[in-house]
Amino acid sequence: MILESGSNRLRATTVAIDDPGPLQRFLPLTGPSTAFIRKGEGIITIGEVERFETDYPDAADVWWDEVASYIDHDSELPGAYGTGPLAVGSFTFDPDASEERSVLIVPKVIIGRRAGQFWMTKLTGGRMDYELPDVGEAIVPPTGVTLDDGPVPPAEWGRIVAEVVGLIRADEVSKVVLARKVRARSETPFDARAILNRLLHRYPTTWAYMVDGLVGATPELLIRRQGGLATSRVLAGTISLDPDHTDPLARAADLARSHKDISEHEFAVESIARALEPFCSAMNVPESPSVLPLPNVLHLATDITGVTDPDTSALALAAALHPSAAVCGTPTFLAREVIGELESMDRGRYAGPIGWVDARGDGEWALALRGGQILRDDPREIHLFAGAGVVADSEPEAEIAETNAKLLPMLQALGLSD
Repeated sequence: MILESGSNRLRATTVAIDDPGPLQRFLPLTGPSTAFIRKGEGIITIGEVERFETDYPDAADVWWDEVASYIDHDSELPGAYGTGPLAVGSFTFDPDASEERSVLIVPKVIIGRRAGQFWMTKLTGGRMDYELPDVGEAIVPPTGVTLDDGPVPPAEWGRIVAEVVGLIRADEVSKVVLARKVRARSETPFDARAILNRLLHRYPTTWAYMVDGLVGATPELLIRRQGGLATSRVLAGTISLDPDHTDPLARAADLARSHKDISEHEFAVESIARALEPFCSAMNVPESPSVLPLPNVLHLATDITGVTDPDTSALALAAALHPSAAVCGTPTFLAREVIGELESMDRGRYAGPIGWVDARGDGEWALALRGGQILRDDPREIHLFAGAGVVADSEPEAEIAETNAKLLPMLQALGLSD
């Protein structure tokens, strides 16, 4: 950690700044940096004061609580949501079945934008430098990108879906979310900033993220804690959308009437509501979902809200909610066993919590969906992931089509699709 001379405490300073423009333009080509942006608002970070690698979010929450207690914070925007020192993290889907480690990073520099406020926070060992960092180096898109089917070709993956449907119809499990992995290679190393930029442009209503080579744009907010209010956006039930050839309203009506998709969605809502309830003095769970439109798909969506225990941080809530039925299945332990036995891959940090928590316990944690992992030992390769919820009425061909639709944002970001 960076400590003040003669002290065992950290010093953070937050200052109001003029509109810095697009936050992502400050991301450097090399060195540690992260991003979490939606509709132009959010944060980017540069550098690391400390890094904690672990297996479980609840261990990271304990670590961050201790670190935060040693930070003295001077702020021109006291109490403003998302300002001040914070930790950014990304966690594995299943730490018991992954070679990846989860990570929580305390950044040196944070630049943020929210609700008409702009700020910069720095953790320093000396005098505060109030100048914004230099704009990052020019972004060079990847060249010569090629794609392969990954460890399980679509036809074989469809057979796995059929096997899982058989288990569900035999009442061995109720729902299983199966994922596919495909691989892309480039002649030059992938620049995560280039992928992030394209996703921000095409999918501005999603949460675009970049942490430790994991980059994507997810529509699913696992949990937000702001003061005493917690919000979780549950997405489950999907239909592909091609606005140039299909009527979006008709497709939305098809989705809203789909017994398969409604059943899948109800499992996900129930799992989040049940996990969140012990931390809330009051909750609101809508009786029926809405339809969330994205450029490539429509989702059934339910926003659950609750009044939370002030001593439970956003990261602790994320640990309690993960994995939900939206990314795992139900019952959780049975669905996870099926995934481990049949999926034939390591998800790593795909479908795990990704986001930030501040020193007050507020924060936002999304699920790392619609994304990919750039390989650390070979940055010319990126693994892309997409999943689909399998229930009793699932058909393999439809689930393959759903994963193809969910892969589209990353294929567009890599220049492999229009």
